[in-house]
Amino acid sequence: MAKNDFSAEAPVNYEQKCLFVLVLDISSSMQGTPIAELNRGLQSFYKEVEGDPTASQRLEVSLITFNHIVTTVQEPALVENFKMPTLTVFGSTAMVDAVHEAIAKVAARKAWYKSEHQLYYRPWIILMTDGEPDSGQDVVGLASTIKADTAAKKYAFLPIGVEGANMAILNQIASSDIPAMSLKGTNFNAFFLWLSASAQTIINEEEGQTVTLADPSDWMNAFTI
Repeated sequence: MAKNDFSAEAPVNYEQKCLFVLVLDISSSMQGTPIAELNRGLQSFYKEVEGDPTASQRLEVSLITFNHIVTTVQEPALVENFKMPTLTVFGSTAMVDAVHEAIAKVAARKAWYKSEHQLYYRPWIILMTDGEPDSGQDVVGLASTIKADTAAKKYAFLPIGVEGANMAILNQIASSDIPAMSLKGTNFNAFFLWLSASAQTIINEEEGQTVTLADPSDWMNAFTI
């Protein structure tokens, strides 16, 4: 299939879907403990979703990694249809390009859901980075796109800064309803456990309901799915 072309794919089931696109920094600054803890967190997230009979049939996960290039490591899929990879690091930080790819992925997947008469919840794009984008990356343009898209409820955008990240840039691109969050140290595992619990909350609610996400979520207001 061509990039972001899901036309040859058939639905696995017709449960209402929620897409999580994880946009993950694998630049050289993630070397050592950060990438080890990120990989551990991803495996915990996978196991939690896999072990939940509802989440495993409703939550689709896509992985996009970035250094100086952007790579779709995993196209949208239920966890039963892929194994969580182990990520390695090198290169610089094409963060803006990676988020734009995630936005395109969300748009293409939503179009496919509609073509297949597949109900879906608002998708999520989750960005995790410890760095600052490379020079020449259009942060201002990305911020404008995200604010317009999230106001139109096209997706929810959650920017997470690993310790040492430029939080000013992450706050600049954040939507008006979900601020950037700074991860404590390299506590990826706790974050991904929170994320899997939040996913389970979302997919067990009805469309249009306002939900409060799993604790700890005091940095985020309740919002409508």
